[in-house]
Amino acid sequence: MQLYPAIDMKGGKCVRLTQGLFDKVKIYSDHPADMARLWVDRGATFLHLVDLDGALAGHSVNEDAIRAITASVDVPVELGGGIRSAEAVDEMLSLGVSRCIIGTKAVREPEFVRELIEKFGAERIVVGVDAKDGMVAVDGWEQVSSVSAADLCQRMKAYGVRHIVYTDISRDGMLTGPNVAATKALTDLTGLDVIASGGVSCMEDLDALYRSGIRGAIIGKALYENRVDLAEAVARYEKEEYGNGEI
Repeated sequence: MQLYPAIDMKGGKCVRLTQGLFDKVKIYSDHPADMARLWVDRGATFLHLVDLDGALAGHSVNEDAIRAITASVDVPVELGGGIRSAEAVDEMLSLGVSRCIIGTKAVREPEFVRELIEKFGAERIVVGVDAKDGMVAVDGWEQVSSVSAADLCQRMKAYGVRHIVYTDISRDGMLTGPNVAATKALTDLTGLDVIASGGVSCMEDLDALYRSGIRGAIIGKALYENRVDLAEAVARYEKEEYGNGEI
């Protein structure tokens, strides 16, 4: 199971939100690149970046911080937040980003994702599925659409998408445990690389995801609040010391 330490950026700083609410912000570092180096030093093999300002603005806002991160570490990074054009994808890839996450536009213009896959390849494009009660939210989680997470994932699979970041918004930043059942259901339904996001609070939560056959997990506040030891988690889940999901 691939682990993704999360670095959320707002105003050029590394922050965490609670349930995606922009008025519930905690700053963890003035320099996101410092956090990136810290997680890589502790064993991170992939980083998950979110441009929170970009998600609301509809275009990249924290490019300087993104560039500093990719220049500072030698592991791949994926980025979401405000990437809503092929030009924006091209620009982010030019900054050293390995995978771009498409959220809002995947809901409003699904064919756009097909075009991106054709242009950049399936390994460069990830679809972010952020859900409230099973329905997909858009515009930085400000609005809930009429599209279900399951239907969106099925359509994205038909377009050649391989990677999905699935966020249960009600769990995000709450340290209440991920929605294992919903994430597993999407994994089983689609066969895609569904990456769980939101709610991971401890090693037991990662155990539950791992046992369920979920292929990736984003860890945010649990790392910043020292509830999960990244080096131990990487050794246990990425290097498969326990083998075959048996822990």
